[in-house]
Amino acid sequence: MAVVMVSSWGRLGQWEHDVLPLTERGQVPRLLQASAPGLAHGMGRSYGDVCLNPGGVLWRSTGLDRFISFDRETGLLRCESGVLLRDIQKLAVQSGWMLPVTPGTQLVTVGGAIANDVHGKNHHSFGSFGDHVRRIELLRTDGQRIECGSGEQENWFAATVGGLGLTGIICTAEIQLRRVAGPWLETETLPYASLDEFFVHADASEANWEHTVSWIDCLSRRGRGIFLRANHCAAQGLEIPAARPSTMPFVPPVSLVNRLSLAPFNSAYFNLQKSRAGKRVAHYEGYFYPLDNLLEWNRMYGPKGFYQYQSVVPRAVGRVAVLEMLKAIADSGEGSFLAVLKTFGERQAPGMLSFAQPGVTLALDFPNRNERTLRLFERLDAIVAEAGGRIYMAKDARMPRSLFESGYPRLAEFLSYRDPGISSAMSRRLMGN
Repeated sequence: MAVVMVSSWGRLGQWEHDVLPLTERGQVPRLLQASAPGLAHGMGRSYGDVCLNPGGVLWRSTGLDRFISFDRETGLLRCESGVLLRDIQKLAVQSGWMLPVTPGTQLVTVGGAIANDVHGKNHHSFGSFGDHVRRIELLRTDGQRIECGSGEQENWFAATVGGLGLTGIICTAEIQLRRVAGPWLETETLPYASLDEFFVHADASEANWEHTVSWIDCLSRRGRGIFLRANHCAAQGLEIPAARPSTMPFVPPVSLVNRLSLAPFNSAYFNLQKSRAGKRVAHYEGYFYPLDNLLEWNRMYGPKGFYQYQSVVPRAVGRVAVLEMLKAIADSGEGSFLAVLKTFGERQAPGMLSFAQPGVTLALDFPNRNERTLRLFERLDAIVAEAGGRIYMAKDARMPRSLFESGYPRLAEFLSYRDPGISSAMSRRLMGN
């Protein structure tokens, strides 16, 4: 079956693939060997070309969606790679367990979370997703099966976590969940007027707050924003809010994110959140996944779509680098509604190509304005490279190979674990095949 895939970051062409659904682990080897080279594809929530294989085959993994075992006493879960994080959360929270690390959407597969080694708002406390994966069953396109994890084939594990799906098909995974008191979080909202204040809040929160993140006004050269922090808590008598999903009903002819709308929106959002400063209790779904109830939200960027640019730079140069990026964005006339700033803790990454490293990460969405946007990214690339940082590959669609190679020093080590029967648009762009 041929389908047309258009990536959410921008309509830069029609990406045509053959799609083969994987539904039974027993038939996976036959399909892989008959259709290689290909690429595993879950929910397609990556913003760039990491999950695309133009002109080739996608192995749709969402059919591998079975829970194999769950120990309610220890929180150890074993499942197939197509299981959604949403379904793990709904199953586990009833027994007092949750995923230790979750990204900004729960509509991603376990395999995708491992392949991109996703992170959340609590890196300083719990690291990245791969830190809690105990074992992976990996299937190579030549039929070889590899069990890897703690104490077993650890190099294969380090190559597969954050390995962009290029080491083989992740068939099953064993994940250690963490204890929670329930589905509720005590949250606190703190407005800040400058980047210096952001770092004061971030440093003061690390010891006593598990989840920390902030929205930053990218048009503010000083870096004003809203700092959010949260801890899991026990709460009685609260009613779980009913999900009320809505849909962006159409693609407007031009991006709704533009020079006329951006400044008033950012100002209104800052003042609204400032008026709500203080503590409250929130349900985990609303706090962790605010965009999951706004379906097709990417349509607001118009027919050309958008890019997301997410970088991390070392903490020692974080303030200077972030200020330089904000200045470059303001000078360019570009801007973003969705701008997120947070810190990563002093933790060793579990994967050879894991993105999260100690430092400061800034993520922004930009409407695709063709060459003008790409020129801005070249300036941001130069700032990130000079700071010794890197770009998040799960969000990337255009990073130059030089920045990829300098940002991921274990690349040469990783290449020896690649499966020659697997290829993607990103691997061909950044690794040559």
